[in-house]
Amino acid sequence: MRVAQVAPLYESVPPKMYGGTERVVSYLTEELVQMGHDVTLFASGDSMTSANLVPMCPNALRLNSACIDQLAHHVLMLERVYAMKEQFDIIHFHIDYLHFPLTRREKVVSVTTLHGRLDIPDLQPIYQEFGDMPVISISDFQRTPLACADWRGNVYHGIPARSYEFNDQPEGYLAFLGRITPEKGIDEAIRIALKTKTPLKIAAKIDRVDEEYFRTTIEPLLDHSLIEFIGEIGHDRKNSFLGNAKALLFPINWPEPFGLVMIESLACGTPVIAYPYGSVPEVLEDGVTGFIVDDVESASRAVHEIGEIDRRNCRMQFENRFTSSRMAQDYVGLYRQLLGGESRSMTVDEGVPVG
Repeated sequence: MRVAQVAPLYESVPPKMYGGTERVVSYLTEELVQMGHDVTLFASGDSMTSANLVPMCPNALRLNSACIDQLAHHVLMLERVYAMKEQFDIIHFHIDYLHFPLTRREKVVSVTTLHGRLDIPDLQPIYQEFGDMPVISISDFQRTPLACADWRGNVYHGIPARSYEFNDQPEGYLAFLGRITPEKGIDEAIRIALKTKTPLKIAAKIDRVDEEYFRTTIEPLLDHSLIEFIGEIGHDRKNSFLGNAKALLFPINWPEPFGLVMIESLACGTPVIAYPYGSVPEVLEDGVTGFIVDDVESASRAVHEIGEIDRRNCRMQFENRFTSSRMAQDYVGLYRQLLGGESRSMTVDEGVPVG
């Protein structure tokens, strides 16, 4: 099968540091190549892949201080994708709805994985107008606000089993990994750590839009011996950071579409303590791979009970549900359905792989 993967240009594929969507695109691309498919990746020029790379800008845009208009690069990418359309059996987009007007007018088979939150009112008119665009969700919860979309399946994210090592001898600290932003609950994580008198290590990036929030709300909370702010880390440091933690704190307060860090933690054998929003109940099994809790009080109790969780079960759940090989197989099944001319949305009960 000749497959095009169209990635956002904000981060390289895979990203040097933070970047969930681009990391998933990388894992999927490499698995498809291993399966014998002819894959072309449209991404930034500093991407690393065994697929055919079509570089759309020299470097990823987020860390490029010379880039003023990021949208311009994506428009040029779409022109390049469609200029090459005859070379592909299917085009898999990961850039939200940006390509919809072009795709509607071009005779190509395509599908789009939606990686972000969909409960934004501005999105309703887009998906009502473009209800003919086949899309894939990354959790059942994610699709709830957009019943009008042409959902073709649900594919949970996956990561390579070999990229994270199981650790059954953790140290005594809690971990927080992600972005410094109100919706990720970093302030809640700090309160949980202080209430339980447990060291907390924070590995997180700070986007420009969140700099004031960090300075005014979070930075004053870091002045405590139990709290260690590490900053943004790359993939090469995640294994030890997560694997050595006795638990990952995931006290989100927003409708998380998936939460890649949860399965990265499970891959290391590290259980997760999370608030019950978004995809959390789909990814975690309460009492088996961690604890799903409601507030600081219940999260604090979970910290004290975290030793009851068998870390081997965490790794086993990851291997059964969240590997990149499973993810790629699910996507190939959906590609074949689309190429076979399926014209209606399919449900889980009708046989779409869902992970």
